[in-house]
Amino acid sequence: MIQRIQTIFLFLIAVAMGVALANPLWEKAGLQAPEMARLTALEFSQQQRASEQAGIPAQVAPTTVVTSVWYLGLLLGLVALSALYAIFQYRNRLTQTALCAVNALMLTAIMGIVLYRTLYAGKEYGNPADQGNFLTGFYAIIAALVFNALANRFIRRDEKMVRDSDRLR
Repeated sequence: MIQRIQTIFLFLIAVAMGVALANPLWEKAGLQAPEMARLTALEFSQQQRASEQAGIPAQVAPTTVVTSVWYLGLLLGLVALSALYAIFQYRNRLTQTALCAVNALMLTAIMGIVLYRTLYAGKEYGNPADQGNFLTGFYAIIAALVFNALANRFIRRDEKMVRDSDRLR
């Protein structure tokens, strides 16, 4: 039934993915004041001071280099849609379990992409010893991983309960 606890966890996965899409995942301050690197669900941006060596005066506005990471946003959206679809598959718990497994794989890929972008690609920016700050969007992804594990656990528990009751009939 749709009133089960796993429905709440599946809905919370979709909410967490919305939070991750709407909020920045990571940011790192550079060595100088206007320098900043930021990772969101759709882009990795680096704001740098204008170079004095290129013949540009230091008073010119900082330049921003933006790298698109649209695939991260696509994965976040797919996890949200998959979780919402799994809510309405309450009559077929095996399908719900399979969708939770697919969500776990996609969430693992998302974490891999985020950690690569922040810990390896972001390390080149600014102070290499500083790893930067993980923000709300990153913690929403971690929450979604936990909610997915809990939803899968309760779906399997319901399936076991149904099989045990069928055995008694």
